[in-house]
Amino acid sequence: MAFQQGLSGLDASASQLNTIGNNIANASTVGFKSSNTQFSDIIASAFNGAGSTSSGIGTQVSRISQSFTQGNIQSTGNSLDMAINGQGFFRMNNNGNITFTRNGQFQLDKNGYLVDAAGNQVTGYLAASNGTIVAATPTPIQIPTANLAPTPTSQGTVGVHLDSSSTVPTTTPFNPTDPTTFNNSTSMTVYDSLGNSHIATLYFVLKPPPATASWDTYLTVDGTSVPAVVPPASPTPIGTLGFNASGTLVSPTTTPPGQIAVSLPLTNGATTPQAITMSFGNSTQYGSPFGVNQLVQNGYTSGQLSGFTTSATGIIQGNYSNGQSKNLGQIALANFADPQGLQSLGNNQWGESFNSGAALIGAPSSGNLGAIQSGAVEGSNVNLTSELVNMITAQRNYQANAQTIKTEDQITQTLINLR
Repeated sequence: MAFQQGLSGLDASASQLNTIGNNIANASTVGFKSSNTQFSDIIASAFNGAGSTSSGIGTQVSRISQSFTQGNIQSTGNSLDMAINGQGFFRMNNNGNITFTRNGQFQLDKNGYLVDAAGNQVTGYLAASNGTIVAATPTPIQIPTANLAPTPTSQGTVGVHLDSSSTVPTTTPFNPTDPTTFNNSTSMTVYDSLGNSHIATLYFVLKPPPATASWDTYLTVDGTSVPAVVPPASPTPIGTLGFNASGTLVSPTTTPPGQIAVSLPLTNGATTPQAITMSFGNSTQYGSPFGVNQLVQNGYTSGQLSGFTTSATGIIQGNYSNGQSKNLGQIALANFADPQGLQSLGNNQWGESFNSGAALIGAPSSGNLGAIQSGAVEGSNVNLTSELVNMITAQRNYQANAQTIKTEDQITQTLINLR
């Protein structure tokens, strides 16, 4: 049976060399997982079972197994490239056909879908209009490229320190163009419903006795008094800030303290009047010079999408030219009870099979799923040194099996030549 044994050895060694060659050819393929050839022996069967003297009739390839060990993560600088650090696969959609891959070289197609080089769409969870991720059935992720709509200012937080040693202005009444009629002022930018910016200036005037530690507060927007007045009438304060002997704000007595509601009369087509609540709760009065500790408002103008970032949990966040950011979607990952049972489809894609079990889908960094590393890809896990050593071994095995056939041929020829 040496011919059959040698021939099976040649076939097995050739299969091993094919596997090794494929590994070496894909040493630079992003997301590629190396394979190894597994063998089993073949025993001749007999009616009464193989005897103890049976030598076997050769070998066979029992399985070509893939290794799903982690490949090296390589930085690319492309914000749409993604690597999985840990277990899991990207879930891809191609006209309803679902496949899985470790290759995270992604880009946006003409319709704004996140796709790979073959046009397969990355699936995940979409974001609501307010940026909240809606975890439902994974769907192709489409990145909205429209401008971020403006948000009008509705809340302003002002933290000022007023000097308790200040004196009452010598000139009255208050006039925003006359610095002798007020003690201090500060400005902040606010936005209307169309995203137009306006300069809101606050003025602080120490009230004369018998008032104690009280400051009339005035407001102008783009130089116009709020509330609006018709000359020669004098501007009206929007409220009065009162402090106790410890320098803590005690009035207006709203909840929380220091809230003053104003209404901006606008004439540029934006929503008018525009209601804004000014919060002075962090303001103080001590015996030190005037200072501004906090000026914050919650409005912003419209913005163009300028870039992306992806978090370890797979949330894709859009960055806009107005300094704002917004969640646009979240990558979904899939894992399997037995990844070895996945069907290799080529092009760095695998398909679900009976042996792999159903896909277990979830968000990155949850359960046993790996984390997403943005701006990087996972390299091939092929170890070239090991593959070259394996190639030498497979070559020796091939030569040895060929020698077995040659020897058997010589023996057979000797028998044929007997007279």
